[in-house]
Amino acid sequence: MKINRLKIVLTEQSKTSKWLAKELGKSASTVSRWCTNEVQPSVETLAEIAKLLKVDIKELLNSTK
Repeated sequence: MKINRLKIVLTEQSKTSKWLAKELGKSASTVSRWCTNEVQPSVETLAEIAKLLKVDIKELLNSTK
């Protein structure tokens, strides 16, 4: 199940997972695993990502409805 929309939002903004990794001080492989929904970032990290991408945190998550 795809929980986050990180890859989609990054693509929409023409940003890369490498860029995000650098901004967050995380490894590229960690961010890559978030993008593939292999693992999920913490809520705190999602909030940080939302701020960096200037989107509402809800935009980073798929609806659970």
